[in-house]
Amino acid sequence: MSEKEILSAILQKLSEKVIPIEFDLWDASHIAAYLKRSHSTVRDKILCLPSFPKPIRIQTANGTGHPLYKAREVVRWAESLQA
Repeated sequence: MSEKEILSAILQKLSEKVIPIEFDLWDASHIAAYLKRSHSTVRDKILCLPSFPKPIRIQTANGTGHPLYKAREVVRWAESLQA
């Protein structure tokens, strides 16, 4: 990758709009990245915990929708585990 391509990629990344955590919705992949766990660990062992925040399901025309979680609630939940 050339220097020009690297700079272009950096500029593109910097120009992406960032949704503030107070308003963002995360899926299991975002949660996995935040918790530094695999997607399968999050899906199979964390999202099902009774203490974990409940999902939001935005209905689509063909079904129940993909579960999303309020980012701020996930962060609060993780911080509540701090010893």
